[in-house]
Amino acid sequence: MTGSLARWAARLPFFYGWVIIAVAFVTMAIAVTARTAFSLLLPPLLDEFGWDRGVAAGAFSFGFLVSAVLSPFVGRVIDRRGPRLVIEAGVVLTAAGLLLAPLTQSPWHLYATLGVLVGAGGNLMSFTAHSLFLPNWFVQRRGLAISIAFSGVGAGAIVLLPWLQGIILADGWRASCWAMGLLVLVALGPLNLLVRGRPQELGLEPDGAAGGGSAGAARAASNIVDPAWASVEWTLARAVRTARFWWLAIGFTGALFAWYAVQVHQTKYLIEVGYSPVVAAWALGVVSVVGIPGQIVLGGLSDRIGREAVWTVGCLGFAICYGALVAMEADPSPVLLWLMVISQGTLGYAMTSVMGPIVLEIFEGPHYGSIFGTLTIALICGGAAGPWVTGLIHDATGSYRLAFFLAIGCCVVSAAAIWLAGPGRVRRVPGRASSAA
Repeated sequence: MTGSLARWAARLPFFYGWVIIAVAFVTMAIAVTARTAFSLLLPPLLDEFGWDRGVAAGAFSFGFLVSAVLSPFVGRVIDRRGPRLVIEAGVVLTAAGLLLAPLTQSPWHLYATLGVLVGAGGNLMSFTAHSLFLPNWFVQRRGLAISIAFSGVGAGAIVLLPWLQGIILADGWRASCWAMGLLVLVALGPLNLLVRGRPQELGLEPDGAAGGGSAGAARAASNIVDPAWASVEWTLARAVRTARFWWLAIGFTGALFAWYAVQVHQTKYLIEVGYSPVVAAWALGVVSVVGIPGQIVLGGLSDRIGREAVWTVGCLGFAICYGALVAMEADPSPVLLWLMVISQGTLGYAMTSVMGPIVLEIFEGPHYGSIFGTLTIALICGGAAGPWVTGLIHDATGSYRLAFFLAIGCCVVSAAAIWLAGPGRVRRVPGRASSAA
């Protein structure tokens, strides 16, 4: 009996690491869907209130800007107090925003609820927050583990978005906000009490194996390409004085501009070019669903071929998506719809699995949270600018075409910037380290 307990204790690090991933999977499924549902809410909001598209979409963008202001502080809080406080705060804010949104009567109500509360709250418990601590739990399978956690977005989309669209069609957008708010509060509040920021808090080691000591140090050393860079204790003040930090900021801004511009405006655009509201809602959900295999496969592949290559594939996915959307203006065919869905989800969404590892492999150390939190300003500003600028361009020109071409340009700039930042020139991914050995 004692031997059995010892064997189970030896495997505890492995199991708890994957418990963290399972909790993150469920949290991402619900939290990101709560924010993505804005795209489903936009058409009925415009129909009911008659606001300009730029004004309504600006609520989503405004929430992102508030998140940008908070992000550096979030990174510091996670460094010092762990992620539970941040994620639970996100649960409260998101639930409050969704439950208060049905009271909306004027644009500022929309900005306060679905904008600030849901936007900022969702950010505290989705990609940004999880990118700050999940990389601490895994080394050898970092990309794969994070991609599995983030693939929860697709699972949430296939289950929750059709459910919410059904509620909107049957009972109106207000009822869907109530349903989603209660789900966030009841499901995510208790579940995230299990979260820990680092395995060391439980006396464990990353990757679910007790491989510390000289063996762990040897493995870490074998990954280092630039010893001089890796030997620096990177504080935020030191990081912002490097070109790599600013290349990361540019890369993140461009990618998130493209990502959220299409996410917010996609449903309305598809309806306008000839697809039914049901098909448009289906497309939004299926994008996340096809992202599940893409994130897992490409996230795992990033552990072998490098983070830069997978980031480039993600940017290519969004560029193809926008090309398909432009072509739909003349020919809204099923082929173009599928091309848009698959390229955006399967390729584009894979970027989420390498955001955290890209920054960690350049600026690894005790101040990683502060550095990533500050870089999140670039992520969020890009995400905020995308829907807002796209809406303004449509209001000014009567078409999305110019905005879509601008997004393609952002994809090209983003891919180039991540290669210039060069995480692979600081630390090899495990597959390349094995090859070098």
